Amino acid sequence: MPEQHTRLLAERYELIAPLGRGTMGTVWRARDRALGRDVAVKEIRQDPGLSEEQRAELRERMVREGRTASRINHPSVASIHDVIIDDNSPWIIMELVEARSLEQVIDEEGPLPPRLVAEIGVDLLGALRAAHAQGITHRDVKPGNVLVTASGRVVLTDFGIAKQEGDSKLTKTGMVIGSPGYTAPERARGEYTGPESDIWSLGATLYFAVEGRPAYERSSIAETLAALLSENADLPTQAGPLRPALTGLLNKDYKQRLSAAQAETMLRMVADTPTSEIPIIKDEQPKAPPRPPRPAEGYDPDRTIAVRVPKPPQMPTAARPPAPPVRNPQAPAYPASANTAPHQTPHPTPRPQPPAPPVRRPPVDEGDVNTMRVYPPGQQVYPPPPHMRPQQQRQQQPPPPPVFEEKGLGTDLFAIAGTNQEPPQTGNKRGMLILMAVAAATAVIIAILIVALVS
Repeated sequence: MPEQHTRLLAERYELIAPLGRGTMGTVWRARDRALGRDVAVKEIRQDPGLSEEQRAELRERMVREGRTASRINHPSVASIHDVIIDDNSPWIIMELVEARSLEQVIDEEGPLPPRLVAEIGVDLLGALRAAHAQGITHRDVKPGNVLVTASGRVVLTDFGIAKQEGDSKLTKTGMVIGSPGYTAPERARGEYTGPESDIWSLGATLYFAVEGRPAYERSSIAETLAALLSENADLPTQAGPLRPALTGLLNKDYKQRLSAAQAETMLRMVADTPTSEIPIIKDEQPKAPPRPPRPAEGYDPDRTIAVRVPKPPQMPTAARPPAPPVRNPQAPAYPASANTAPHQTPHPTPRPQPPAPPVRRPPVDEGDVNTMRVYPPGQQVYPPPPHMRPQQQRQQQPPPPPVFEEKGLGTDLFAIAGTNQEPPQTGNKRGMLILMAVAAATAVIIAILIVALVS
């Protein structure tokens, strides 16, 4: 909608000037003529290309935000005064908070001290706990949705994608709405959304405040999401005493993540400790990690987006992975068979070897004895141990082909290196002795004949 400074909503609220624009809409400064006070009015953004069904969904979400946020009573949550429908569009009338966003503060002033960030975290955690007590998850906690006033008041705003227990699911199946760098891993995968997800987003927000950069700073949305799902957060270098709390808040496993009570205890310890008494925590890597390439044009890591999460493929499950097979030490390694019984040590019966010249054996490398190596999927197993010479390899029978169950090929290959001991070749020694004896007897007979002929 065009900016109109004289537009009047519901014959009461006069729009004055826009305060800010975001993905979900525009926030206006307005005048409440009935009560004679300035208020903030949020207007929903309706793209011309949206269908009527999509417009209805956005309108319902906007009305829900007002209804949801009005139930939360906490100093760090902006108060909701009214929700109206004007010109087939919803408008939310709320408390006007004269403040900058935390994102603006960091961009203009740089990273904040750990103690101040801990104080901000305590206030935000109080707002989240008040929302969670009402069965409400925010789902979009990020620096752009945190306001900081000149007096130090911290306010959590924009419950536009908040979810209340029991509400109908407004977002289409397979879609996740949130800001890539501040969305919990379980939400990004489409697996789970709950209070723990807000706790993770709080940790990412505090990380940004104390480090001056996102925990997952990548050059594109795709790279950010990939890192979010497969990597740990970049190591904080300026967090100091706040580092243990950040580590617990950003745990990728929401079941192992800090609870709200645990997080509050840790944050208060940092916030209530005078700066002179805060112990110095040396980071393992004092230098900040190298910054990635400059983000692509138009990419904003703090922007709220919708991502379609593909349905995970159905994979056969097993009670437990098969144990590595125990094989004859003389046999070369090959992929483990599913039919091999685990933890069974065979006792092979020595078999006579075919006649062959004796072979000098080098000393056995003790580092290769009875060791097991695990190979990643697709990688070829090690070749035979180096102490097995080519002549010995040619004498051995080729290994039997691997046997696989119909459930599919395994993903792990195991190899066990043994001592490669062989039974002593006693038959060969006896043969040599017999030949030597025959040769000696023949030489004696020939000598006797020569003496007889000469005489």
